[in-house]
Amino acid sequence: MTIGAGCWHTLGLLGGMGPAATVDVLDKIVKATPAARDQEHIPILVRCIPQIPDRTAALLGRGPSPVDALIQGAAALRRAGAEVLAIACNTAHHWYQPIREAFGLPVVHIAEAVMYELRESDARGPVGIMATSGTILSGFYRQYLEAAGYVVLAPLPGSQVGEVDHAVDCAKAGDWNGARQSARYGADALFRRGAGQVVLACTELPLALAGLMPAGRLLDANQALARACVRAALCHDRDIPARVT
Repeated sequence: MTIGAGCWHTLGLLGGMGPAATVDVLDKIVKATPAARDQEHIPILVRCIPQIPDRTAALLGRGPSPVDALIQGAAALRRAGAEVLAIACNTAHHWYQPIREAFGLPVVHIAEAVMYELRESDARGPVGIMATSGTILSGFYRQYLEAAGYVVLAPLPGSQVGEVDHAVDCAKAGDWNGARQSARYGADALFRRGAGQVVLACTELPLALAGLMPAGRLLDANQALARACVRAALCHDRDIPARVT
């Protein structure tokens, strides 16, 4: 079923963190849209500014805060005409509240999008989280998942640094062979510890693990965000729930 032209709210996509991940989210939004012709697609304004300070470095106390740049980006998208906002970076959701305040209209939360997908799946057992050290430290995924009754497994320290963070670093540097190998090791470690499903909660990880593991074992947060963007942009779904963390 397609939606007639003119039935969408304009989506703003705050990206650049990193550029390849922004492209992946945008591609998945297009593919998730129930459209039969150009005019039935969501109007999207994309702001891809890679110079936003590193989010994980800021959370670990090793770099400047990105919050001013994130607020500036959200406000710029609002001035340009965006009516609902999505943030194409998991770690940046640590600053969700000031971003939403700057935007002034609904902002999709990626953890809520993931929760929606988990409820729709038939996954059993603990939920593993593969994310940057910054996202793990922020704790918003654990907060959302545990509040919903899930048992959460985060990578052990050695796996976090040597496999998950390394995979993200390789992806950002364009070393996709290194990213794939390290990400696979990180996912396998969580499955060995009993995870029934692993959430790829960094926007680079779905790119690194694409097609490498059986369907249903990995939950792609980029895909979850894309589907949530489509739901949020529908005319009847303007007032989307957006829990402030």
